[in-house]
Amino acid sequence: MHRPHLSSFLPRWVALASLALLSACNTPPAKIKVYQSEGFEAAETYSRLFDAPVEQTCEAARRALLSQGYVVSVIKPDAINGTKSFQPEGDVHVQIEFHVVCASDGANGKIATAYVSALQDRYALKKSPNSASVGVSAIGSVSIPFMSSDDSLVKVASETIPAGPFYDRFFSLMHRYLREQAASE
Repeated sequence: MHRPHLSSFLPRWVALASLALLSACNTPPAKIKVYQSEGFEAAETYSRLFDAPVEQTCEAARRALLSQGYVVSVIKPDAINGTKSFQPEGDVHVQIEFHVVCASDGANGKIATAYVSALQDRYALKKSPNSASVGVSAIGSVSIPFMSSDDSLVKVASETIPAGPFYDRFFSLMHRYLREQAASE
């Protein structure tokens, strides 16, 4: 009986090891989960402290949203929601949905914190071409495309707008409305 020599396995082993090494190099790096990048940094908050009671703080938020063209859908003494639509390109639609919650800070109720977050949804136009078939006995059936009425917007992205200048501008406008309100009293 003939036993295979170790040297006959060596080329196969080298080939398999090389193949394993190459496949390991082609493996994409592990993706970081979205929640792992949440820093919960004290400097990057979605809130501001205001020198006014809850009702006045939320009223300033309502006026700030209305002044910028937002459609206010929820109006409560301690919460405001508003939306605004944009069309930056012909086949793209963007909608920003604002959420404001006002909470009392301090024992006397004369200070409030406004917590704000804005969600941006992006939609793209999905065209659904339709066609009609016409039967002609001499040549068979012919498909003729016609204008579609089944076009629809499809959500392609959704994200919370990150803390930063966007919210800073909103809070500055709220401060302005609160100063105007205090001056009129």
